[in-house]
This record gives sequence, structure tokens and C-alpha cells, in this order.
Amino acid sequence: MSLETVTTLPWVEKYRPKTLNDVVNQEEVITSLKNILKTKAVPHMLFAGPPGVGKTATAHAFARDLYGPNYIEDGWFVEINASDERGIQTIRDKVKMFARQIPMGGEVGFKILLLDESDQLTDDAQHAFRRVMEQYSSTCRFILAANYSNRIIEPIQSRCAVFRFRPLLKKDIIGRIKWIAEQEKLEVDDAALETIYEFCEGDMRRAINTLQAAASISRKIDEKTVYYILGYVSRGEIRKILELAMSGNFIQARDELRKLIYVQGLAGSDIVSAIYRELFYLDLSEEDKLELIDLLGEVDYRMAEGGTEEVQLMAFLARLAAKSKKVNVGR
Repeated sequence: MSLETVTTLPWVEKYRPKTLNDVVNQEEVITSLKNILKTKAVPHMLFAGPPGVGKTATAHAFARDLYGPNYIEDGWFVEINASDERGIQTIRDKVKMFARQIPMGGEVGFKILLLDESDQLTDDAQHAFRRVMEQYSSTCRFILAANYSNRIIEPIQSRCAVFRFRPLLKKDIIGRIKWIAEQEKLEVDDAALETIYEFCEGDMRRAINTLQAAASISRKIDEKTVYYILGYVSRGEIRKILELAMSGNFIQARDELRKLIYVQGLAGSDIVSAIYRELFYLDLSEEDKLELIDLLGEVDYRMAEGGTEEVQLMAFLARLAAKSKKVNVGR
């Protein structure tokens, strides 16, 4: 691989774990896989868990530890994404063709096929895959990665050792982002790290992609840069609009809202999501907050059905002002 290829790799690939020791926060899974490596008695495996927690990366790291650094080039390992090719023909052609070939040389007498996003396979394709697993288990082991294990038919699950990947903790994601930032000589402030974590919802892949996108704008990354990359509204801007509405300054609240929609080009659905997050911090009773959340859901639905974003959002702000007025009068 040339130096140019290395330096232009997406960071999710550049910083992908090379061995099982590098995988973040999946201790139970990693311990089990290391025990399997010791005996080389590798079963078919199902890696289940939410997106971005390391299922695909762990499969690659396992194969590298088993076969060596040239595990792909030497033909011992192949990855197929079932979300791209989810039909029965993929199983009959690509999967069966790879599985039936007898490995030559090496200490391990079988190859590994990773079927990523396997929960996207049709039912017919899954039944065909089950038969391939039965026919070629002597020459090939299969690793299935799935976000939703309940979408994998029972006959396949019963033939696999199931490993469940848990969501990554905040400290794990922020720690990894900090480490990558150091390698890339970036300055990332704490507010930016918090924002990346908040919007990536435990998805390490998305967090790393967000960091790389932000780095393309500036080597000094703050909260504002992250919001801009994500196309989200900053908490300060939304809080300002809500507070203006609660104080009865509708003209100013409307002007700030129009800036978000028509100047920054933000989607109404993103503004609704930002308002939802801020509602919990408003000085209102729990009962009023519940009523406003219900109304916000109605606003979101109406916009999805074609309602004018500004009108719908201003209607919500008007209701918020009415609630706030009742609170102030009560005091």
C-alpha cells in the first residue's frame, strides 16, 4: 500500500483496530474470541449490536490475529455487505463460490466470510445461506454482523455462537476521539467533544467521521464547527428563541427562527429535534412539558405532511408563551 493511499484513507479505516487488543469496550466479547484463537476451534458466529460499536472491526481484527496481517490479500477472509446485495442470488453466487474453495497452505484449514448487515437479507436468502453453512462448514466459517438479531431466522442463529456487543460508553467514545485528534494534531475543545458524543449516540464510526469532517474546516474544532458539520442547531440558538417566546417577544423570536430556516438553511425537522432536547431544561411544570412534547410531535407530523415550517413552529412557540404566561401569573 502506497504512502498516498495510507494518508488519504478515511479515518474510520485508518484508525480501525488492528488486533483484538485494540477493540474498545467489548471486554466480554474480546475475552471469548481470544479463547477461541488459542484453540483455533472457530465456530460460526453472530455479532449482534447497534451500529458503530465495533462488530465489523472486531471481525477483521479476529481474522488478522488468526491468519496474520495479509489475511485479505492471501484469500483467507472476505467481506460481503448484505445491505447492498440482499437477495438469494448473492448467496448462490458470491457466498457459495467463496465457501466451496478449499484453502491451500497455512496453519488454519478454513477461511472466514463476513456477512455484514446480515439482518438485511431476505427470508429466501437466509434459508439459502443456512444450507450453505451446512454444506461448507469444513472449508469456511461464517461471521454474521447484524444490528437486529431478531431479524435473523432461528435456524441460522442456532448454528452460531452469538456475541452481543453493547453500546459504547461516553468515556470510550470521547477517549478515542481525543486520541485520534492527538494523532492528527487537532485542537478539540471539551464542548466540541460533548457535542460529538451527544449527536452520535454511541456510534463510534459516526463520531470519527464527524471529527474528520470538522477537521476539513479547521484544525481548531469547537462546538460551533461541529454543529455546522452536522447541520444541527446549537443549543444556545434554540434556547434564545424559546426564551424570547416565553417572554412574549414574538417578533424577535420569529426573526431568529427565520434566520435558522432561511439563512442557515436548517430543516424544520432538525429544529424540532433541537427544541425537544431543550424542552426538558425550561422552567415549566412536568405536566406542561408533557403537553408541549405532545404538541411538538403534532408539529413534526404536520411538517412531514407538507405544512409550512415557519407557521407550524410559530404555532408551537405561541403555545409555549401561553404556558409561560400562566406560570408567571401564578407566581
